[in-house]
Amino acid sequence: LGQGQGPKASQMVQTGMTTGGWVLLANCHLFTSWMPELERICEQFNPEEMHQDFRLWLTSMPTQQFPAMVLQNGVKMTNEPPKGLRANLMNSFLKMDDATLRDCKDANAFRRL
Repeated sequence: LGQGQGPKASQMVQTGMTTGGWVLLANCHLFTSWMPELERICEQFNPEEMHQDFRLWLTSMPTQQFPAMVLQNGVKMTNEPPKGLRANLMNSFLKMDDATLRDCKDANAFRRL
């Protein structure tokens, strides 16, 4: 979400509710002025009137402006980085495959990996 995306986001949620689509509203923390509107939309959810396959996904960094009602009524998942430098490096290296290492500009620097 960002500047000027509020009406588009509202329309996507309405469409998803009627057709059963999944809607992802990313970076909600960047559009705090729209959070009251998001809360209003979520307050009006009625399982009897919406498609059973509709899902609303929200991503956000922690912010005080995120509506408590939305947090309380949703399933929350967190993705936290590994603790410590060694864990971060191992996580980065495990995401690389041989082709990535072979195709880099200085392949000799990564030969031991």
